[in-house]
Amino acid sequence: MKKLFKVMAMLTLTMILVPPAFATNGINLIAIGPISRAMGGVGVAQPMDAISAVFANPAAMCFGEYCPGSEFNFASTLFMPKIDAKVTNYQGTFSADAEDNIYPIPAIGFSVPVGPDGSKWRFGLAAYGVSGLGVDYRTTSLENTDVYGGFPMVAGEYTQLQIMKFAPSFAYQATPNLSIGLALPVDYGTLDLRSGSSSGFALGLLPGIIYKPIENLSLGLTYTAPQKINYKNVLNMGGSINSLELESPQQVSFGIAYDFFETGLVLEADVKWLNWSNADGYQDFDWDDQTVFGIGAQYQATDKLVLRAGYNYAKNPVSEHNNFNGQSMTTVQGITMPSYYYETFRIIGFPAIVEHHVTLGIGYQFTDAFSLDLGFVYALENTMTETGTDFAGLPVELESTLSETSLDFGLTWRF
Repeated sequence: MKKLFKVMAMLTLTMILVPPAFATNGINLIAIGPISRAMGGVGVAQPMDAISAVFANPAAMCFGEYCPGSEFNFASTLFMPKIDAKVTNYQGTFSADAEDNIYPIPAIGFSVPVGPDGSKWRFGLAAYGVSGLGVDYRTTSLENTDVYGGFPMVAGEYTQLQIMKFAPSFAYQATPNLSIGLALPVDYGTLDLRSGSSSGFALGLLPGIIYKPIENLSLGLTYTAPQKINYKNVLNMGGSINSLELESPQQVSFGIAYDFFETGLVLEADVKWLNWSNADGYQDFDWDDQTVFGIGAQYQATDKLVLRAGYNYAKNPVSEHNNFNGQSMTTVQGITMPSYYYETFRIIGFPAIVEHHVTLGIGYQFTDAFSLDLGFVYALENTMTETGTDFAGLPVELESTLSETSLDFGLTWRF
């Protein structure tokens, strides 16, 4: 156990040093771990491994395939977003591609029984990158300061937000068909808006329950409490550098899973509600709530080979403000800025606009104790366009386009 905790500590440090920039459902990844991600991000009712149990529903630790034993997972996502933006004003069209990067996002977790053999209690621990967003239009045409007589063409030409989560969790199997769980996630967030980076911590709460009315059917329900971080001295609007509060929203998730034991097929569907409209920061930049729909399937093709597929959808949360008046002023958390820069920051700097995700995966059980899982996620390209006026009162059009490709792999040890 001591060696396991040392491995967790080393990998957690590695995660903090990795600068991910990503977004799927808003700023959140659709799921953690190659199994859940390959199945459309589902896992509230029947997570398939320890790491997705801690992330999606800690109560599931009592019903994992590894029970009554223990399981350790190491996973990594290679995240490859493609982002570009365009501003059309009285001098023409200025377009740019954000710098293309491959972002490694590691994740680790384990689940173990607590107490003597046959104990109904379990303990889990996981650390992972869960959300973030970023663009980099430095040294592109969007940095042009000649168009507006020395003033920047856009605000938000460089943004980097990352949130890492460290989540101890507990679960108790009250009856053979009912378990309850609680995760106590700690978020570590870092934000850089080109005025220097700032970081902070936030504590959270994630209770969950799983009920099996019959052996084949599993129902799951979770609530995720909001977590707010105050990023000091990061936002430069109107000539002064100010702080900005960003709050991960409260979330309610429900899932249902059915296991066709005789055929090797498992089907699962999740519905999640993300309350962006009441979350500090996202509320200020007029994000709408999201309802996320996920569906996934797993098929046991052979004794060792597993095939997976899924689909995930959530409407773009960034509200459209067509016909905006760029000459007016907008106040965000006590910071007053030209509405034109407010709109460019929303559309150019934080384009969390993808909606449709198609997912695939495969798993192979080498031994009873060791398995390998691979996954693929593609977020279909989506474009958001707004029209209005710049701060000179002249017509302007803002546009951002985003698509995402992800490759996932994970290793599992059971002991």
